Amino acid sequence: MRRSIQVVLIWMGTGITLMVLLAGCASSAGVCDVHPYADLSGVAEFIEDDGVPFRFPLAETNSAATSSYTLFCSGSSGPPSKRKYHAAEDYFQPAGTPVYAMADGVVSFSGLMGGYGWLIIIDHPQANLYSLYGHLSPSRWRMDLGDVQKGALIAYLGDEDENGGSSENPLEPHLHLGVRAGQRVGYPSQSAWRWQAGWIKPCPVDLGWLQPSVIITQQEIPIGGFPKPAAGLFTLWWIEILFGSLYLIAGVGTYIYATQRNKSVLLIVSGSVFLTAGYFFYADGWKMSMILFPMGVGLLGFGLRNFYRSARGLKIEQSK
Repeated sequence: MRRSIQVVLIWMGTGITLMVLLAGCASSAGVCDVHPYADLSGVAEFIEDDGVPFRFPLAETNSAATSSYTLFCSGSSGPPSKRKYHAAEDYFQPAGTPVYAMADGVVSFSGLMGGYGWLIIIDHPQANLYSLYGHLSPSRWRMDLGDVQKGALIAYLGDEDENGGSSENPLEPHLHLGVRAGQRVGYPSQSAWRWQAGWIKPCPVDLGWLQPSVIITQQEIPIGGFPKPAAGLFTLWWIEILFGSLYLIAGVGTYIYATQRNKSVLLIVSGSVFLTAGYFFYADGWKMSMILFPMGVGLLGFGLRNFYRSARGLKIEQSK
């Protein structure tokens, strides 16, 4: 028993050490040049042109659609150590303005996202890109998951109290448009590399974010699609690896302790907790839910089996 506890503690210490090392490698801030909007005066011709891969996601392309304080890669105020950079372009239009898909693709996410109101993400495998549309309206019609064609209506801009803002802190209606090399599933849901990012510490271009207005105006797709930035497994997924490892250690430790002490109820309760946590992590897009589900099923199964055996043994003993 004592040796089993020592093994679990060693694994926990290893996991915590890994967390510290990876966290130190994942939060480096970069220096980023601000990118002005590309000339959008001619993009109206792309709206009806089926021969080009991209279109502007709004019907209006006049100067009122842009604002200089949230340009691509513009930095937030504050000391350099806390500065973040804008991984998208913002286009200001009234609430209720229709928003259209910028290219053919598949809606891989459509749901509420914190300070971004309703968020929609479209994967464009033909270009190895995904486009991200934030500050949409949750109260108006919006598209669900599934295939979508370029120019299809996907949602409307949200009112200032529902687009990520509130009645106490209203947010001026605008479209937060992000474009990134790769597909959404290839990025984690947490860390600076997360698939939904508005403001991040590293320079967005180093993490695969591209300038939307340039992509739309150039209308060029490299052979094989836009290359996803090279990044190691731990760089991309260190948070999920860390939490997955800690849950795995906790599950193994619980199993060892509960089986040696014959605590079937602890196994049943732990299994239920793991399954519940797995559900919430899965709903939030965490890949580590694939660890939690089998761990939960295993703990719950062992607990029910041991409980049944104990109850059966007690019944046999009472019948003698």
